Amino acid sequence: MKLTEIKEILNADVITGDSHLGDEFEEVCSADLMSDVLAFATPGTILLTGLTNVQSVITAHVAEVGAVVYIRGKRPDEDAIKLAMQKNLPLLASPLTMFEACGRLYKQGLKSGSSTAK
Repeated sequence: MKLTEIKEILNADVITGDSHLGDEFEEVCSADLMSDVLAFATPGTILLTGLTNVQSVITAHVAEVGAVVYIRGKRPDEDAIKLAMQKNLPLLASPLTMFEACGRLYKQGLKSGSSTAK
């Protein structure tokens, strides 16, 4: 599924990474604990999180996440936005809860982007 479709499904705004709206994604993971992202996220997945500081971008970069969607109407701070631009990482913001965002994406056929077998 293209990032632009995910944006529409989640009623999200693009913060950085307009040039990535054509990128394809098959998996999503959700976490507010960045240690869980590092331990379980599949490279290339979309990360749904409520953590809006620079650590979310650092973690996404290290875990090779393809895009970050901030949920519950939260928006990243300026340091996170600057770093995401440097790392060429798309950031989006959705007003939905994590539960609803995950449910909508699952319903549209995206798979879990986290593995307990790492």
